[in-house]
Amino acid sequence: MKISYLVFSVLMVMAECSFAQQWMRSLSVAQDLAMVQNKMVLMVWEDTTTYPYPVLVEDEKGRKILVRNLFTDEYISPIIWDYFVPVIVSEDKYEELYLQIKGKRNQTYIDKFNDDSIKIMDVNGHILNIEPSYEMYENITKIIEKYALHTEYLESELRNYHDKKDVYSGYFLASKYLDFAMYINAKVRPEVIDLAETYINDTALLLENSVISDKSSVEQRLELLAAKRDLIAERPRSAIRKLKRVERDGIDETNLSLASFLFYTANACLGRLEEANEWKSNISSLNLKQAQKIINLNK
Repeated sequence: MKISYLVFSVLMVMAECSFAQQWMRSLSVAQDLAMVQNKMVLMVWEDTTTYPYPVLVEDEKGRKILVRNLFTDEYISPIIWDYFVPVIVSEDKYEELYLQIKGKRNQTYIDKFNDDSIKIMDVNGHILNIEPSYEMYENITKIIEKYALHTEYLESELRNYHDKKDVYSGYFLASKYLDFAMYINAKVRPEVIDLAETYINDTALLLENSVISDKSSVEQRLELLAAKRDLIAERPRSAIRKLKRVERDGIDETNLSLASFLFYTANACLGRLEEANEWKSNISSLNLKQAQKIINLNK
């Protein structure tokens, strides 16, 4: 039986690093393994490992236990491997990684990228937990409870974007992240929505420099996706404003189904049933079910 080079290389790295005890040292290989295992990446900078890094864990009764060093404790490493792919990234990679986000991220994101704290990333290197922590010690149990996302639902879109980053793969991944946000723990939903917005913004930047025949249609689709983001973030009035601007400029025929879905959902969220029903005939039964899910979030 033949296996792909990716799977083979991942298996070799796993064998070499005594899987449950060692942290990986290559971000790209860690991302590939996370792709295979449908996990997020847990990343720290190498300088962080040069001194003891105490963290908290909680036992089954909720009692907090201080672990003196995250990177050497034999108990905690297998636990982290159960939920994430942990990686220590060399400082030599800093400039390369920074240039990928320079001018594209807000200051909160940049500060998180720069600091010594634990970063939870998706397989494309986008940081999920960008908000600063003001606790003395990071709580590994809480990090697992909140950020140990199983990403099988996103698998196809993550892989497509990972293999070929363009406006189409970016759009579909951003859209799928928004769908994903509807079905996960409410505590992490805002951060997943923000992650989807990051992909929306990155795709818009790609679109500026793209020469494609349906450029105006894709541009409008991204505007509609921003309205969908507002709906899932429980901001239906903001969504309506965005949708009205799209309607004023003229809805592209290829985007009519998506626009109808969003107009119906936004109006229904606001209790405007008459206005909502004007769009209902253009919506599939599957999308009506998704619309109801968003409506329920906004109650």
